Amino acid sequence: MKKEKNTDRIIALAGNPNVGKSTVFNALTGMHQHTGNWPGKTVSNASGYFEFNHINYKIYDLPGIYSILAHSEEEFVARDFICFGRSDLTIIVCDAVCLMRNLNLVLQVCEITDRVIVCVNLLDEARKKKINIDLKKLSDLLGVRVVGTSARNNKGLDDLLKNIDLSFGEKRKSLKVKYQNEIEDSIKIVEDSLNRDFKLEKRWIALNLLKEDCDIKNKISIFENINLDDGDLTESLRRAKNKLLEADIMISELEEYIVEAINNKAEEIADSVTIFEDDNYNKKDRFIDKILTSKITGIPIMILLFGFIFWLTIVGSNYPSSIIQEFLFNIEDKLFDFLTYIRVPDIINEMLVHGVYRVLAWVVSVMLPPMAIFFPLFTLLEDVGYLPRIAFNVDGVFKKCKTCGKQALTMAMGFGCNAVGVSGCRIIDSPRERLIAILTNSFVPCNGRFPTLIAIITMFFAGVGGGLSNSFLSVLLLILVISLGITMTFIISKILSNTLLKGIPSSFTLELPPYRKPQVGKVIVRSIFDRTLFVLGRAVSIAIPAGLIIWLMANINVGNSSLLNICSGVLDPLGRLIGMDGVILLAFILGFPANEIVIPIIIMSYMATGNLVEIDNLNILKQLLIDNGWTWTTAVSVMLFSLMHWPCSTTCLTIKKETSSWKWTALSILIPTICGFIICFIFNLIVKIFI
Repeated sequence: MKKEKNTDRIIALAGNPNVGKSTVFNALTGMHQHTGNWPGKTVSNASGYFEFNHINYKIYDLPGIYSILAHSEEEFVARDFICFGRSDLTIIVCDAVCLMRNLNLVLQVCEITDRVIVCVNLLDEARKKKINIDLKKLSDLLGVRVVGTSARNNKGLDDLLKNIDLSFGEKRKSLKVKYQNEIEDSIKIVEDSLNRDFKLEKRWIALNLLKEDCDIKNKISIFENINLDDGDLTESLRRAKNKLLEADIMISELEEYIVEAINNKAEEIADSVTIFEDDNYNKKDRFIDKILTSKITGIPIMILLFGFIFWLTIVGSNYPSSIIQEFLFNIEDKLFDFLTYIRVPDIINEMLVHGVYRVLAWVVSVMLPPMAIFFPLFTLLEDVGYLPRIAFNVDGVFKKCKTCGKQALTMAMGFGCNAVGVSGCRIIDSPRERLIAILTNSFVPCNGRFPTLIAIITMFFAGVGGGLSNSFLSVLLLILVISLGITMTFIISKILSNTLLKGIPSSFTLELPPYRKPQVGKVIVRSIFDRTLFVLGRAVSIAIPAGLIIWLMANINVGNSSLLNICSGVLDPLGRLIGMDGVILLAFILGFPANEIVIPIIIMSYMATGNLVEIDNLNILKQLLIDNGWTWTTAVSVMLFSLMHWPCSTTCLTIKKETSSWKWTALSILIPTICGFIICFIFNLIVKIFI
């Protein structure tokens, strides 16, 4: 990794997920941070810098991983940075409450390099559970510096900085796990043939040259300038492998022996340094898990919890949305007057203000409040530790669909924004299962589709007007619509698993982390900046050209009709076939940049205006729709098609970025759209036959 200056020191910050690694990173770097993607990878990274004792340090927050025996993209990134990133020091953050599990990663890193500091974090939580860790003994056993911290309370960080500084003036020999004799003998045979000094540990190089992992072998050969076709090396590898085969150890099984030995050593060390004053320290967590992960209560609680979040999002976003809308539309009038004052031609003024700016104002006012409520609530569930319980509850259903239970988490992210859900699919290790999760993510409605669904439910089914009963009925009907989307996710996932993306469902270790008190302030800041503003920025960049196109179509006439009316007329037969009309279908097409503008486009077309129009009173809007031929079947068809049609442009761009393929991006558009057409057609056919 490139240094800013030759005197800079590079630090890799590694650790399991949910150990407070990012809290340590934030505490060390303060505001001196940068976020981006690893070169050639979709895995995001955070880097920062700090100064201590007049020395500059650049620190990289690696993806949270459980192992560097890489299987997922995050593990590849972390392993490659630790091995080949030329870092001067690796800090491994561990959870004091679950030390044994964390020591697996520590032991693996110690095999690669001696330049390691172990940061045992969350000591405050360990003390609450009456867990004591002998840090001095742990340091002696591992052969590296060990520091205890409570990063969220800024305790122990000064000690960590001092140990970072001191570690550069010493030489230590970290613990190397000993394997069974035949494996050790084979490692020694290869190690002896490596007859010069290397940047990496010879023992680790020898072990990985023995394994049938072409990726790591090639990277080692390039990094260390080793000729894999060298006669002596080839002969030593042949003899070493024969030694293993004589002991009935297949090369393909070598990793299993390594993992078993590391696990045993981690357990041995953890047992010797950890004292549990209360054997029932996790009794409370187990009791809560019996309720939240029970086959009887787990799913109903999950539905009620998400129902409450949806209700809070719906009710809570109305007031701020109207304030933002009023503010932005007030600016519109002043902007129009200003452009008129500086003598901008009327047609350009109309195009910029009533076209581009008005669409932009709609998108911001409708998207921002729901996201600003939903994302922090969702992040709080993540911070508390509930999201892994959701994956546990629905893992069995996804397994039946031959997909991964982690898809439940990406699906939940999609409720806030499908683009975020697609990005979240990185947590799924299997490329096949990751693709299925990406292709089906748009079946769950994002906050951009909620306004359309809620408005139609309120006007045609729940009743217009305030009141607690109406809002609860709206939420109940909305949950039924969402349930249909989730059901479609399962069905299409199953079909893809049996056809285009055949395969066996992969197994994964699902960690159920301890329940923790959420850091509300940090959660709000993180969710707003990392998710809300990120998604809003993408939507805004697409809404600007969309506003221009919509205005041009509404104001350019061919004969006596606008392009908007001509296009809707062409689409009318297809729209009628699925229970809608050409105006509605065209509104969905023009709403490709942002689903929020579908209803405004419908209103604009029905009222034959050249600009987007807002109708605050739902009674007036309902009457307008009825006057243009809407019935309850039209309302249901629009809801079904809103639930199942092409993803918005922001999501499509994200899919292209994540898959690096136009083919999968096209399929992500075609699959939900075809489903939407088929289901709307079948629904209307049933209505015509039986009603």
